[in-house]
Amino acid sequence: MRKLVVAIGSAALLLTACGGGQTAAAPSTTSSAPKESGTLTVLAAASGIPLQQDQGRLRVGHPGVTVKLTFDGSSTLVQQIANGAQADVFASADQANMDKVTKASLNDGTPQLFARNKLAIAVPPSNPKNIATFADLAKPGVVVVVCADAVPCGAAALKVEAATGVTISPASKETAVTGVLSKVESGDADAGLVYLTDVNSAGSKVKGVPFPEADKAINDYPITALRNAPQSALAKEFVEFVRGEQGRKELTAVGFQVP
Repeated sequence: MRKLVVAIGSAALLLTACGGGQTAAAPSTTSSAPKESGTLTVLAAASGIPLQQDQGRLRVGHPGVTVKLTFDGSSTLVQQIANGAQADVFASADQANMDKVTKASLNDGTPQLFARNKLAIAVPPSNPKNIATFADLAKPGVVVVVCADAVPCGAAALKVEAATGVTISPASKETAVTGVLSKVESGDADAGLVYLTDVNSAGSKVKGVPFPEADKAINDYPITALRNAPQSALAKEFVEFVRGEQGRKELTAVGFQVP
């Protein structure tokens, strides 16, 4: 489910951080519907798994179109876009990385907010180190994994550290939130800072430990069609699907907040 909503993604949207196994309702179509063909390429934050649901709806409405979803850390995706990657839509897990796209005029239209997310602590189901608070992550002997600073979940972790005065010494910093979650699932880490939606999507593989300080670092998830998108019209339609009523329901179901 993480390879979207989970999870933008979520699971993306989001999701994986966006209901991988469920089938979303399809938009109504008529005999006069356009008969597009080709591939719609969506670059989405690793926590955006719920976008898979909108992918399915788009395929129903435009059966000749293949939707290709690529999930990675938002900062990595921005670099790919800047380097000329052929893509139609970008969904970021924070505003800072979307700002890099707009500053370079690589977007088509104003990016739209479609979800909000916040951190949670993921621990193995048995929680062997008895992690109960954010401060517990700084205790000696606790192996903690976080996202790299440039990745939205890493930047959020730094905000929480600054707000609480708690300094974490991570065993590793991953390039995407999925890497953090995988290390907790495998038992290579006692705890990891991921998004609430990632914990929800992982099911019984991990246990989630919410902490109130996460409210100090809420991440906004913006989405935009990209300039020079090979499927420009469909890119804009996909953005509207994500922000539509059904998309909002799916995002909310896996733990995202919606605007």
